[in-house]
Amino acid sequence: MLEEILRYDKELFLMLNTLGSSTWDGFWMFITNKFSSIPLYALLIYLAYKQFGLKKTGVLIVSALLMIVVVNGLADFFKYGVARLRPCYDLEVNALMRLVKDSCGGKFGYFSAHAANSMAIATFFSLLLRHGYKYAMPLLLLWACLVAYSRIYIGVHFPLDVLTGIGVGAFFGWLFARLYTFALLRFSI
Repeated sequence: MLEEILRYDKELFLMLNTLGSSTWDGFWMFITNKFSSIPLYALLIYLAYKQFGLKKTGVLIVSALLMIVVVNGLADFFKYGVARLRPCYDLEVNALMRLVKDSCGGKFGYFSAHAANSMAIATFFSLLLRHGYKYAMPLLLLWACLVAYSRIYIGVHFPLDVLTGIGVGAFFGWLFARLYTFALLRFSI
């Protein structure tokens, strides 16, 4: 059963990855670049400051940073624990795929930390800013999904790597939003 799921995952990867063209490569490389999101993060911090004030925004930033540390640590744990090869190292697909980046990254790719981190940030801020900014959630979820898909497009993750990352990110985004709210109430911040 697992072998069949992985076979379908590879087939889906090849279908999605080979849809790309050099016309769109620059766009997807921009989306997947972690530094491209810095203006979005600055905007989210500014919106949080407007809604919560300085002290609560400080706690929010610390919460978000801790969330990213946890998600990255878990991604690394799974990458080395599961040891699923990235597409460019997988002999069944590497000759058929498009690798848009100069390199594929580390040898293992399960699960995608990019997908997990972007979804964690999107979920965390969507939940915390939903009362003040009604369009925050759909826009942030769209951004997170674009980042997640970019990992398939550029050829560094299989779809299951990305979907697992999305699920893990959504869970930790929700959890840390709850912990942030609990901390505000518990410690009267």
